[in-house]
Amino acid sequence: METIKRLKNKVLTGGEITYEEGVELISTEHLDALFEASAEITRKFCPKDFDSCSIVNVRSGKCSENCKWCAQSVHYKTGCNTYELMNRHECMAAARHNRAKGVKRFSLVASGRSMTGSVLKEVCGILRDVKEETGIFTCASLGLLSRDDLKELWDSGVRRYHCNLETAPSYFSKLCTTHTIDDKLKTIAAAHELGMEVCSGGIIGMGESAEQRVEFGVKLREAKPHSIPINILLPIPGTPLADVKPITDEEILATIAVFRFLHPQTQLRFAGGRARLSRETQLKCLAIGMNGGVVGDLLTTIGSKIDEDRNLVEEAGYEF
Repeated sequence: METIKRLKNKVLTGGEITYEEGVELISTEHLDALFEASAEITRKFCPKDFDSCSIVNVRSGKCSENCKWCAQSVHYKTGCNTYELMNRHECMAAARHNRAKGVKRFSLVASGRSMTGSVLKEVCGILRDVKEETGIFTCASLGLLSRDDLKELWDSGVRRYHCNLETAPSYFSKLCTTHTIDDKLKTIAAAHELGMEVCSGGIIGMGESAEQRVEFGVKLREAKPHSIPINILLPIPGTPLADVKPITDEEILATIAVFRFLHPQTQLRFAGGRARLSRETQLKCLAIGMNGGVVGDLLTTIGSKIDEDRNLVEEAGYEF
């Protein structure tokens, strides 16, 4: 417990904890003390404004990449819904709905290694229309883009780009071999150069060790993210991770707490997989570090209803 107190005070006074210190934290037997400390860090550094966002899967399936967790990869037979590009009318309707519900951000997300050419221009046009009509903050997640492609997004009004690192560098190649974390960091660096904010996180519970979750959290510092979405793996039939044993609620909470130590002022964002958690556990997640969330439907799994999320985060003391 003295280690937890020492490291908490280090963070509260502006210090940065190391990988080794993060491993000490995630390995502790004193989980209640860890959670109390991360809650204190959250209260000091994080605003009470809950950062909500909604995503629309603008292109689905037939992805060339072999990410073992993903239902949309062409390498696996998952029965995933596939389409080339959602029409503008549906995207606009989704944006209007989310804006009316008070959601802060709206993002278009696409399957595939990258989105370029005429398809990118069409998506940029949709995002421009969304911004102009609704005023909602627009974001995008369109794969490994070049600086020129990202500039097209910037010109359409997008100010935040999403590109997950997904997992620890020491584990990534066991889950995907068609691209690398360095490829992702190049796209992220180009987004930063243009002045974009970056949203970058990943998935926990894919068979990685607790130490690798800390490694992942430390590596994310290189992405300089404004927002870190933390997904919990929902094993999807047909993918190589279909039979992975789920991690426990305690492991999830400990990971969130350590991420708050590692990233004291960054938005930690509820993302996929939280539907498996009880309301009590979700409230605990909010207390110890989570201060943002993807609301509404997700990509290939069921999300949550916006009104239910509003009630949850307000019960936790945030403003939706």
